[in-house]
Amino acid sequence: MGLLDALLGNASESDINETQQELLRVLASDERVERAYAVIRDQLIFTNKRLILVDKQGVTGKKRELMSVPYRSIERFSMETTGHFDMESELKIWVRGMAEPISKTFRNDQTIHDVARALSEYAL
Repeated sequence: MGLLDALLGNASESDINETQQELLRVLASDERVERAYAVIRDQLIFTNKRLILVDKQGVTGKKRELMSVPYRSIERFSMETTGHFDMESELKIWVRGMAEPISKTFRNDQTIHDVARALSEYAL
């Protein structure tokens, strides 16, 4: 992902091997990263077992919040693509047991379509 894309909030596909190494302490022994997407510093990671959402916090991004969502807990998702005047795409994921959906904003329709395709393949 280029610096300009990061500043603009565009998402891009992340390197799977690098992401696998970053999450070694979190992944089960038989779990592997299938796809990973970065939006600025945050990540959406699809493994063969679950969806992992990484929210990097603070100035350095060393502090991270990880949310593990088993695919069986994902009830549905929706996506809203960009329009003529609205330059942001939005993805919402409804998870069983949560009152509000998980919401992620993109500035790139292609990536939101890729993420939606991955959700369809793994979660539904």
